[in-house]
Amino acid sequence: MTSQPAAEHAATTEDFAHNLDAVQSKIEAAALAAGRPVDSVRLLPVTKTIPSERLRLAIAAGVTTLGENKVQEAQAKSEELADLPDLRYAIIGPLQRNKAKFVARFAHEFHALDSLRLAETLQRQLEDQDRSLEVYIQVNTSGEDTKSGLQASEVAELAQAIEPLDRLVLRGLMTMATNTTDEQVIRGCFRELRQCAEQVRQKVSHPELFTELSMGMSGDFELAIAEGATVVRVGQGIFGARQHPPRNNA
Repeated sequence: MTSQPAAEHAATTEDFAHNLDAVQSKIEAAALAAGRPVDSVRLLPVTKTIPSERLRLAIAAGVTTLGENKVQEAQAKSEELADLPDLRYAIIGPLQRNKAKFVARFAHEFHALDSLRLAETLQRQLEDQDRSLEVYIQVNTSGEDTKSGLQASEVAELAQAIEPLDRLVLRGLMTMATNTTDEQVIRGCFRELRQCAEQVRQKVSHPELFTELSMGMSGDFELAIAEGATVVRVGQGIFGARQHPPRNNA
């Protein structure tokens, strides 16, 4: 079964701790059911639209990484939460090349790499900032035009092309499943990403670093774990339902 997507609205540190524990318990149960270690899946909280004041409560409850779709929103939060130097930022939405300079300044992870031109732009900006960035190539496994990403057949070429870019650390692949209630279709999207990663891993120079599958969101992360997810992106399962419907990637 898929998990219930939205938790109760969290308004206190205790509420956030409860919701985080509930999600983590489901992650561990799904991992065990798949015959995997309970610590083989990382929870990436999706914090888009959540104001910094609420995020401080979530951070006090144990959140250490903020997953953001929009660079401007993530940058604003990085400034508002600058007194928390150990906080990590993951950009999980599409990125325009003219905004790569902002990502290079503060982000630690980028889950939506989809072109060599963007990779080269990030490389230059990271060199200027003397920083590195963990990246995931986004793959469109659903076939939906509304979702970004490469076709599975294109991934190996990009993975090999970015190897000379030493400021980018290729950690794995990311996808979003088809928007459907059909669990077999959802699992098929996740399975395609895993199979793609297995093929690409044989062609990259540092397969020991290429180990991550970022897939699964609040409503389907248990299915993703069954198919090999190592990073699940959960927003509403931690923060509660949003006031405005999400566009993508949560």
